[in-house]
Amino acid sequence: MEPNEVMEQLGPGAEHEKWLNYLALTTIILAVCATLASFKEGNNSVDTVLNQTQAANQWSYFQSKSIKGYLYEMQRDKLQVELDAGEATLPPRLREAYAKKIDMYTSELARYAEEKKEIMAEAKKYEKERDITSRRQEAFGIAVVFLQMGILLSSVGALMKRKSLWIAGCAVGAVGVIYFVDGFVLFVT
Repeated sequence: MEPNEVMEQLGPGAEHEKWLNYLALTTIILAVCATLASFKEGNNSVDTVLNQTQAANQWSYFQSKSIKGYLYEMQRDKLQVELDAGEATLPPRLREAYAKKIDMYTSELARYAEEKKEIMAEAKKYEKERDITSRRQEAFGIAVVFLQMGILLSSVGALMKRKSLWIAGCAVGAVGVIYFVDGFVLFVT
């Protein structure tokens, strides 16, 4: 069917209402973007919480290593003081046992120091990921608000057959689309 035939079937004034087709199309596009933005907002919300939990777990693990290290350091220092104080009176076997224990505590402290570096790096990685997902969540949330306002204005424009409301809806919806895209690429600060 030719476009002219369609216009004839629609009746008089159909040419004048052609913008309503564009209104319907833009409303559909805004609705799809709003649906996806809402889904991605929820997804990123969950990821933010999970990353925060993982970071907190890593920091707890870091703290436990710090406490154990502190206890080993205290034990090592105590043994060193006892060894130094009893240098002349301690039998050689006991001095050797003290020295071995001091060496063991020193090596454990070095191992804990290395492990703490790895744990800290892991915790910071989770915190960075949490911050990124939080920014994405915020962008998608803002997108949903603007996209829904755009849909609302376009719908009211269709009901009232006011092109100006549709154009306003497109403008507001465009802001929503910008934030929707920002949720993926994070270009808006």
